[in-house]
Amino acid sequence: MDQLEMQSSPSTNAIRDSVLKNQLLTRRERLRTILPSDERHEAGPNVGRLRELLREVDSALDRMQSGTFGICETCHDAIENDRLLVDPLCRNCIDHLSPAEQRALERDLDLAFQVQRGLLPKSGLAGRGWTLAYHYEPAGPVSGDYCDWIAGANGDSHFFVGDVTGKGVAASMLMAQLHAIFRSLAATTPSPCQLLTKANRIFCEGTLSSYFATVVGGRVGDDGEVEISNAGHCLPLHIGAGGKSASAAPITSIQSTGLPLGIFCDTEYSSQTLTLEKGDSLVLYSDGLTEAFNHSREQYGTQRLSSLLQQQAELAPQELLAVTLEDLQRFRAGAPRSDDLTIMIIRREV
Repeated sequence: MDQLEMQSSPSTNAIRDSVLKNQLLTRRERLRTILPSDERHEAGPNVGRLRELLREVDSALDRMQSGTFGICETCHDAIENDRLLVDPLCRNCIDHLSPAEQRALERDLDLAFQVQRGLLPKSGLAGRGWTLAYHYEPAGPVSGDYCDWIAGANGDSHFFVGDVTGKGVAASMLMAQLHAIFRSLAATTPSPCQLLTKANRIFCEGTLSSYFATVVGGRVGDDGEVEISNAGHCLPLHIGAGGKSASAAPITSIQSTGLPLGIFCDTEYSSQTLTLEKGDSLVLYSDGLTEAFNHSREQYGTQRLSSLLQQQAELAPQELLAVTLEDLQRFRAGAPRSDDLTIMIIRREV
């Protein structure tokens, strides 16, 4: 999802700085509490490092006071918002990091990538009459897309695909937050609409107002019944079983039922119920698929996606996923990607 809402402006910077100022003031208070009041009583290198950290916190607060916080000290352009949200002590934009800072950033991004990969569903998931295949591809080192499959003890399973505002480290942190929220709620809240309602309240109260997330979530049962709720996300596609002819493989979109998470804390969501027959599939995706561009600035679009899925409806989820990615690659013809990409395909087998 493009980060339009996070463009630098007086209002968004004021919200950002207010949150970060409270974090810095809390950090300063904790450092002052644990540091010796008399510098002559310092013991070991750790105390010296803590005093240096306290000076960095004080300096960041001074920059807020003087109006220079968030301005690169080398080029005097704005520092990236996601960097400030992760590290409010940073003084330079990514283009002007010192060699040591660059190495530290690369290590952090590698670790973030490994952590994010660990949050994804295990490959080759199948069970109780359902098979699942998915593709998860960040536009950069880490992704703001959300993708999960939660197998329940009673035979029902939950699925989720989402997209957080923006890209990069800040978006990936919010993706991890969504993962934790839904994982903690799913065991006690089976209904997808209730899940989204509760998750929205938690996400809204714990996130900057300039961030939001679109999410589609649902529950599948042994009998083929699917209950699905949509918080402003790309419309899922239901593919009927059949051969290669379009008439034998009907395809319908499942309409959205609510606003994205994080817009209003008191939003309540509704759900829709449908039944998948043997061989039917459900396709969920992020806008990195349908809004992908080629060199002519044409979008891939839902019409092309629907046509492809109709023609290849008989394929198993992993094969259908591969065909979709190949078609997307042909369409882009080498045009650069600008957004994260997630596709999930769920198929009823019995």
